[in-house]
Amino acid sequence: MKGFNLLKALDDSSVSPYISFKREEWSKLRNSTPMTINEEDLATIRGINEKISIQEIEEVYLPLSRLLNLYYSASKGLYDARRTFLGARGQKVPYVIGIAGSVAVGKSTTARVLKTLISRWPENPRVELIATDGFLYPNRILEKRNLMNRKGFPESYDLKALIRFLYELKSGKKSIDIPIYSHLIYDIVPNQRQTIENPDVLILEGLNVLQTRRTDTLPPTGELLVSDFFDFSIYVDALEKDIMQWYIDRFLIFRETAFRDSRSFFRKYGELPVDKAAETADRIWNEINGPNLKQNIEPSKFHAHLILNKTRDHAVKEIYMRKI
Repeated sequence: MKGFNLLKALDDSSVSPYISFKREEWSKLRNSTPMTINEEDLATIRGINEKISIQEIEEVYLPLSRLLNLYYSASKGLYDARRTFLGARGQKVPYVIGIAGSVAVGKSTTARVLKTLISRWPENPRVELIATDGFLYPNRILEKRNLMNRKGFPESYDLKALIRFLYELKSGKKSIDIPIYSHLIYDIVPNQRQTIENPDVLILEGLNVLQTRRTDTLPPTGELLVSDFFDFSIYVDALEKDIMQWYIDRFLIFRETAFRDSRSFFRKYGELPVDKAAETADRIWNEINGPNLKQNIEPSKFHAHLILNKTRDHAVKEIYMRKI
């Protein structure tokens, strides 16, 4: 029996579990949601080699902010109903939004945009943004396990620690300390922690946050997944050839900037000629980031509640919203 092909199903709206929107259609769903981001905000939100504009905020992210606000308000209603059922016992726990996607696809920028918009809702929720990078194993452990060239693959993360954090968060723990990751030194920062203090909304972004259970484990293990703790999830999508070019472009920018810092783990790349640097980025993509995308990241995208599809110019042109 052949498996169900969801990619083909998306082309047939009569059977697809997603509603698809062109950007023009989606933008109309903004309704009267006010613009709360200006050009000064964008200067701090944009990632390296990102071209996000105020127009894109208006046409893509304000409708998304409105949708999330409706979901968030509905969750508060469910919380109140539960308190009524329990006789006013029980406590409200954070609303968790997961954002997944490839290296260099712009998921971190999406996360920063949403953090800014959500924090400026009329309810003034307290919003925390964290990346799963903080739950990578330290380099000393990755080296011991021969996983340095698998960094970003599922096995390079301390999944138990990440699940424990989410479990404590959703259990109502008020203050939780988590590791801090530095892209400059390419490692967990020793003796430093970030404290998460009972947020109303937590945004978690990372490569593999929509990872499903391993199909090669028989019988099923029944373990918890990161996505089990999400109230809403987003996948930032694009063609691999476009993401690869964005990665190479970003690598060349880092060659001129961060890689030249004496503390940088990648300082050896800062002295490469442009052509050699581009060749290096191409090799890294084809040996590490590309395989991780194809094997682990992209297969998880249809578990998202919403898919933002980007074109070559890095702009979101199509949105898929799950019906169920």
